[in-house]
Amino acid sequence: PPAPYARRGTAFHAWLESRWGQQRLLDPDELPGAADEGAVDDAHLARLRDRFEQSEWAAREPLDIEVPFETVIGDRLIRGRMDAVFRSPGGGYEVVDWKTGSPPSGDEARFVAVQLAAYRLAWAELNGVDVSQVSAAFHYVSANVTVRPADLLDAAGLAALLEDVPAA
Repeated sequence: PPAPYARRGTAFHAWLESRWGQQRLLDPDELPGAADEGAVDDAHLARLRDRFEQSEWAAREPLDIEVPFETVIGDRLIRGRMDAVFRSPGGGYEVVDWKTGSPPSGDEARFVAVQLAAYRLAWAELNGVDVSQVSAAFHYVSANVTVRPADLLDAAGLAALLEDVPAA
């Protein structure tokens, strides 16, 4: 069954999808383990909603949400789903990943940025644009903090990183 943090994130993502008018495939109450005690704390979800409404993202309209992708990086097929993509004010695109936990620091912050690097490459490929026109960010909803790493890996950097990971 999903862990409490995963259920909280899923419930928040479902709320965002409905906020922007996209019909979700599953209601949070339909998830395995949703009936477990403490599965989704309504007070915490309400706080996340309030924090989101105070964020820079509340007034913006996404270009797309819950965007599935698959792309090849090096010799690996990478599949995933981007939470949201917005047009950047100065042109281009910004891929945003919503996080309901706390912002990481130090090495952990560098490690999680790999996810954004992959999303950035995938969006560029899906839309036939140069990767330089795509930025990526994490928005930590509880803290109302958006983190935009300045040094995301490019395709060659991601491929080199993946070379050290054993294939499944």
